[in-house]
Amino acid sequence: MDFGLLVLRLFFGLAIASHGAQKLFGWFGGFGIKGTGMYFDQLGYQPGEVFAVVAGLSEFVGGLLLALGLFTPLGAAMVMGVMINAVIVDWEKGFYMSTEKPMLFAFAAAALAFTGPGRYSLDHGRKWEPSGIGWGFSAIALAAIAALITLVIRQ
Repeated sequence: MDFGLLVLRLFFGLAIASHGAQKLFGWFGGFGIKGTGMYFDQLGYQPGEVFAVVAGLSEFVGGLLLALGLFTPLGAAMVMGVMINAVIVDWEKGFYMSTEKPMLFAFAAAALAFTGPGRYSLDHGRKWEPSGIGWGFSAIALAAIAALITLVIRQ
């Protein structure tokens, strides 16, 4: 199980971090802060560049935390917060057109918050074990609050 969590964390965490790198640095075919900011402006997130930085940092840092297995519930909350916004913004387009991927990402992050990072992680061996129902629901609550604040500011 620990090796499976390592594989999941590495692939998923680095994939999410690469999405953040697209927004922040323009890497991997991304548009950087300026281009992502213009897109966010069109979605009603204004000023778009500020929201691009927030989303990019949440994905980049959250993804790296998940990949490393460091402060796993916090990394999961960061990823979930961005994905909740992505789902809500594109909800009217339908599940298969645009919300499937962010929902999958959000649920994968939630699952890692509940299971914890496993033995092969930087969280392993801490006095507090960052896994279980309490950590999972705390990560979801933090993500929901952050997403709600973002959506209220957006309006």
